[in-house]
Amino acid sequence: MKSLKDIMPWEERPVGCNDVMWRYSKNPIIDRYHIPSSNSIFNSAVVPFEDGFAGVFRCDNKAVQMNIFVGFSKDGLNWDISHEPIKFEAGNTEMIESEYKYDPRVTWIEDRYWITWCNGYHGPTIGIAYTFDFKKFYQCENAFLPFNRNGVLFPQKINGKYAMLSRPSDNGHTPFGDIYISFSPDMKYWGEHRCVMKVTPFPESAWQCTKIGAGSVPFLTDEGWLLFYHGVITTCNGFRYSMGAAILDKDHPEKVLYRTRPYLLAPNAPYELQGDVPNVVFPCAALQDGERVAVYYGAADTVVGMAFGYIKEIVEFTKNNSIL
Repeated sequence: MKSLKDIMPWEERPVGCNDVMWRYSKNPIIDRYHIPSSNSIFNSAVVPFEDGFAGVFRCDNKAVQMNIFVGFSKDGLNWDISHEPIKFEAGNTEMIESEYKYDPRVTWIEDRYWITWCNGYHGPTIGIAYTFDFKKFYQCENAFLPFNRNGVLFPQKINGKYAMLSRPSDNGHTPFGDIYISFSPDMKYWGEHRCVMKVTPFPESAWQCTKIGAGSVPFLTDEGWLLFYHGVITTCNGFRYSMGAAILDKDHPEKVLYRTRPYLLAPNAPYELQGDVPNVVFPCAALQDGERVAVYYGAADTVVGMAFGYIKEIVEFTKNNSIL
């Protein structure tokens, strides 16, 4: 089996570009009409699987019903996405009711792949499921009461417990929100809720002054857990979503060591500026080989884009430009 270094999607920094992260020149990698029923495909998650990659994709259909679909790729760029949404069986609960599903994340922990998403159960909450093969999927208890979004699991237990970041919210287009962490002994009962990061004061870093939320699954570096997250500013044209980075303590991830004052990526390309929800860069997945990282992000709530960077450079940028 090929290593991730051999198959991870990658493109070198363009000549003349001085940015820490840069966009794939052939973005978007997944168009809004990639499957026959879709109105848009965005805010989706990808992991290495077998000799390529598997993903869970947010596909809103032409009735704008929100659901999640499985897909596969050999190179992480060209995707075969199922035309039907994932059908779940009962996992650690018989209660698998769901009014909608959107914004999934995926990670491998110990012996299986875990999926989290925003689950409709009398309002948005965090749905959880697992799969061993991306063929059968088992839905578990919702992690929290409504209202909550942006549930992102850590890829390993911390001090013997599962750990998840989330963003308590309300039932609408939340005009507020901070990142919290919660712990579980069994992926069913969650507690020990702690505040991790709050929005920033407008004069200090305005791009993340309205709300923030965890993006891709964190991964360990020499400095700690590297987390890509989204930040939002309220402008006279509505919300504007951008991407930043934070480094969390390895053993106590509720402690933020560094956090970017400037953003890493903000709406700039036409497919980020124009779409169903303009001005959105929304990271949901990161592939990394220890040296490089490829980030999948939703653009304008319509398509999927990809950005690249060197981990060492991103860590140094985060440390040298930290708001803490």
